[in-house]
Amino acid sequence: MPNERPQLADFLHAQQLPARYGEIARQWFVPLAEELVSLHQRLGRPLIIGINGSQGSGKSTLASLLQWLFQHRHGLSAIALSIDDFYLSHSERQRLAHEVHPLLATRGVPGTHDVGLMARTLEGLSRGDSRVSIPRFDKATDDPFPQEEWQRVTPPLDMSIIEGWCLGTPPQDESALLEPINELEAEEDPDGRWRRYVNRQIAEQYQPLYQQVDAWIMLKAPSFDCVYQWRLEQEQKLAQRLAESSSKHRVMDSRELARFIAHFQRLTIHGLHVLPPRMHFLYELDAQRGIIKEAGMFCNTLATFFNEQHAPK
Repeated sequence: MPNERPQLADFLHAQQLPARYGEIARQWFVPLAEELVSLHQRLGRPLIIGINGSQGSGKSTLASLLQWLFQHRHGLSAIALSIDDFYLSHSERQRLAHEVHPLLATRGVPGTHDVGLMARTLEGLSRGDSRVSIPRFDKATDDPFPQEEWQRVTPPLDMSIIEGWCLGTPPQDESALLEPINELEAEEDPDGRWRRYVNRQIAEQYQPLYQQVDAWIMLKAPSFDCVYQWRLEQEQKLAQRLAESSSKHRVMDSRELARFIAHFQRLTIHGLHVLPPRMHFLYELDAQRGIIKEAGMFCNTLATFFNEQHAPK
């Protein structure tokens, strides 16, 4: 297509992405978008697309790219959402910290999201008949933005994309919860109360949400060690942006970041082990976030996909 490079260059510029990402997009993600559009056309209805990827894996960028491709290449209505925008408020998490476990004060793990709002939003976007408000969370204040500042869209949208680090991850077996996985769990959750609560939330609240998703994508990190390094890079870039803007907000130092990341270690490792065979599109990453292998629906027929149950089991 003659205008492909200039058009994609516009996206790269808007997202402040390097030219290398454009090559990755052309090789891997433009075909992915085409495959999803084909699925949309064959089903003849809106799609909900779920993206799983550890922190720093590029899932937010992929969600934005897919939205851009759907809109500008295929003429479809689309929106990209993040599970982060459905965090419970600071006061709600403080209540959980007091009533259930202190570790629930930290946003991120299952149990710290408004899953009901997430389910209603996804349902409204694909099947609703009235305008839908899209939640936004302000990490600087640790609270949702006021509702009057939420984006309003008119459904149904052809494509709704939602991404999240734990999205699609099933609960663990009870036996896997017995031993702490890191220092945080050993020192601050020695009896396993926090991890059992998180696991129960996945089973009771998040699993039904997964049933709404039509197609699953995973950006698979090579290991949890890479996740820490990727998240550290994010924090360093954030520090640079804040310095340039003279913002008073601070970033985490390496010790604070290590403790923060430890909240996500258990489910990240669990997801890396159990999710790949359950995904419709799987992209295995190297330590530099380059794609070294893809598998999934590209290797199958659409007919096979239609006969599958869509949500991970």
